[in-house]
Amino acid sequence: MATTGLSDEQVPIRTFGGPTALIEYGGLRFLTDPTFDAPGTYPSGLAKTAPASAAPADLGRIDVVLLSHDEHDDNLDASGRALLTDVPLTLTTPGGAGRLGGTTRPLKDWESIELDRPGGGTITVTGVPALHGPGAREDLEPVVGEVVGFVLSGDNLPTVYVSGDNAQLPHVRAISDRFGPVDTAVLFAGAVRTPVLDRALLTLDSAQAAEAARILGARRIVPLHFDSWAHFTEGRDELVAAFASAGLTDRVDFGTRG
Repeated sequence: MATTGLSDEQVPIRTFGGPTALIEYGGLRFLTDPTFDAPGTYPSGLAKTAPASAAPADLGRIDVVLLSHDEHDDNLDASGRALLTDVPLTLTTPGGAGRLGGTTRPLKDWESIELDRPGGGTITVTGVPALHGPGAREDLEPVVGEVVGFVLSGDNLPTVYVSGDNAQLPHVRAISDRFGPVDTAVLFAGAVRTPVLDRALLTLDSAQAAEAARILGARRIVPLHFDSWAHFTEGRDELVAAFASAGLTDRVDFGTRG
């Protein structure tokens, strides 16, 4: 049975800017939402303002990509798409798996997959609910697409939650009910606003990220998705202030850069 409580094991996490991080977990190496293009403006209108702190060739072996969604350039860009062709497994939304094909596999909400660990045993990856903005799923997904989050768990391993571009705290509460407290919460923040939903929040703002960490009982908080893009309206300073206000400063870890 998977262990879903806290553990003394520290999970190494390298961050590269935007939503992209490398998580070493149970002998496997997981990459979140790969974005390695140079700065520039995309046909969608999204503008990347800073390069990633490493190139795909610098990453070493990637066993699994955890792709919250494939439809937005700030979560999967051209370089990220190219990288997927060399990765044994990509887990993403049902719609994304249909579009991407190859070694991509869909994960529905609360669906799990077991992955073999190199030294024996397994890691469980569970798809968890996420919505990319306010409102009901049936109204939201036709406009901004599907999103999925992930929980990593296993025997004698800490529990890691990767939020993806989730903007709704009720989903965080549901995840906490099943898996909390979590050891590490990798939270996509940035207070994203675009004209698509009249500048409503499409991801957590800094105060909501702090509240999500509190709901999850997270021992460690790794913020992502708050820099390197023009439509991210809150950055590191706002996150630091929000976690300080919530009394969570000692739990925040911005990861090893590059």
